[in-house]
Amino acid sequence: MENNAALPDALWRAICYASVCQLHLRDNVLLQQPLSADHVKERPSGHWGTVPGAAWALSHLAVVAGELERDVDLLPLLGAGHAGVAQLSAAWVTGVLGKLRPGFSPDASGLKRLSRSFPDVEGLGAEVTPALPAGAYLGGRLGGCLPFAQGAALDAPGRVVVPVIGDGECETPTTSASWLAHSALGKAAVLPVVHVNGFRMAGPSLIGGLDDGELRMYFAGLGWEASVVHVRTGALDDHADFHAALWDAIESTLEDKPTVIVLRCLKGWTGPAALNGQALLGTPALHKTPLTNPRTDPDHLSLLADWLASYRPSQLFDADGRSRGPLAEAVSRARWCSLPSARPGVPSVLREGSTVSFASAVSRTVRQHAAQRDFLLVSPDELASNRLAGLAGEPWAYELLAEEVLLEWLAGWTASGRRGLLVSYESFAPLLTSGLVGHIKQRRLDGARGLPSLNVLLTSYGWHNVHTHGDPSLATALLALGAPGVRVLTPADPARTAMALDEALNSEDRVNLVIVGKHSRTLHPEDYLAEEQSRGLAVWSHLSDDDDFDLTIVTAGDIPAAVATEAVDQIRDRHGCRIRVVNLLDLTVLGVPGAWPRGLNGREIEHYLGAHAPVLVLTLGHPAAVWGLLGGRLRRPVDVIGWQEPTGPMPQRDLARAMGMDVQGVARAADRLLASREVVR
Repeated sequence: MENNAALPDALWRAICYASVCQLHLRDNVLLQQPLSADHVKERPSGHWGTVPGAAWALSHLAVVAGELERDVDLLPLLGAGHAGVAQLSAAWVTGVLGKLRPGFSPDASGLKRLSRSFPDVEGLGAEVTPALPAGAYLGGRLGGCLPFAQGAALDAPGRVVVPVIGDGECETPTTSASWLAHSALGKAAVLPVVHVNGFRMAGPSLIGGLDDGELRMYFAGLGWEASVVHVRTGALDDHADFHAALWDAIESTLEDKPTVIVLRCLKGWTGPAALNGQALLGTPALHKTPLTNPRTDPDHLSLLADWLASYRPSQLFDADGRSRGPLAEAVSRARWCSLPSARPGVPSVLREGSTVSFASAVSRTVRQHAAQRDFLLVSPDELASNRLAGLAGEPWAYELLAEEVLLEWLAGWTASGRRGLLVSYESFAPLLTSGLVGHIKQRRLDGARGLPSLNVLLTSYGWHNVHTHGDPSLATALLALGAPGVRVLTPADPARTAMALDEALNSEDRVNLVIVGKHSRTLHPEDYLAEEQSRGLAVWSHLSDDDDFDLTIVTAGDIPAAVATEAVDQIRDRHGCRIRVVNLLDLTVLGVPGAWPRGLNGREIEHYLGAHAPVLVLTLGHPAAVWGLLGGRLRRPVDVIGWQEPTGPMPQRDLARAMGMDVQGVARAADRLLASREVVR
């Protein structure tokens, strides 16, 4: 038992020590000289409050993972983005950081460089990063770590995922719903460690105010058995207690008994107890380092020297800063487990079949991908409402009325190299905005590339719904990011829906929004499918005049395509003009090529839209999204018809008329554009 405590103790002290170095020092990182003002950063800064608890959990998990049989992976996830400094330190101590960035070698030179570079750290930043152990979940999405872990663990035998989450996170709706939602999943070995230090960032946490008995009852009511472990001083006895609790919890989790470990400690423990007569330990004052001026304030410098010395660095590192004694043994035994990055199976090829309706297109495509046994379908209790009732009840389909939880399930699932789809009402989708933005940020970082895309199918849009169910804001928000991994796909009919969904499910490194109405049954010629798939748009020659056209109508979505099809002859007859109709499958082709991979360059704009013809864009979403993509590049008259917030409830026909999304509205817009070019005959 002594060794079970000594090894994680050494690793924990080393991680905490390196973290304090990163926050404060620029030199003398081994304290081989008395600490002086020259050794300290001019403006020390960074988060400290969560570091000792996060480091405690990481140390024990790494050591225990090394002791487990190799057919079981113990995979930690850090829920708090502010724990990034502890993650960097753990990666430095164990040599992982040095392999990724050779300048940060596990010695004095590497620690000095790491300390000087913090908080930038050569592109890794100061927050949790997917490039390092325990970083698969990006902590900026506060509250999502637990459901992300559930998605990563689902149907993954031999994988125990350990989300390390704070008591503040437990107050978020996403985490709160996930405890109970766990019972709806199949096999998902998740062992949460709840780090209860009594505070959120600045105020007392709710569960921090519960005593041990109340905590056990709280979790028991949600279907979890809680093991409460107190860490008072960080002594070897504390380590031994936690080590034993961790082993018991792992065994229970592997036996499908939901178990949570509650780690109770003081906020910022091992940090300065007081400053200028004010208590610090166990208060929000230690959320960040309180020693902001040790370069000019002797009291700050003295406290910092004592703080660093409390970890007994001479017992941890030799003269060159390499691990020694119990720390060296802990490093040699530690094992960092990670999610698989390679996607099993091969891309699906959509087979020929009947796609006469939205339901048949989606169901056929989903079932074909699900046959590869790496597929997850999630929906907030809306499959039947969205005419996909035949998919409900499948072993790979889950419904839960909590969109944020579903998104994180899907994010965890795809982060482990598997494919999936979230189906929801378009009007409910803005709830996903924060999570999707965080996911987009993560997918651009080292360690999170090459994974299957995150796919969202939005239907039941406001054009065919009640007043409260009209809100295309999610697509508008994601397009405003200018992130190259975003695709907004607007198929015009069931055949294009099947094609777009199949392509999205086979893709990598993207966030795909597929937007289509569940009532969609209008069929358009399939001659242009290949070009729409390869380039994102195509000229619909069956509706278009050959050359020297006077007006270009661009459609994005099933309703716009149907309205344009009906309106084009009327416009042509009224004005005796020549018209070209272009259908968009991917809205991002309208964007600037430098920002959007599929953006049209100048030559392509002329090829598809013409050199001088006015352009009328019909879109399901907000006109602002289209204007933002175009960015003023079209040096000609342009108009956009799309969703605008209606004045109140109204019949669908009146709604379309009010927004100009009917034959008469399109004709009026064409009148204005043609008049502006003086081509009305």
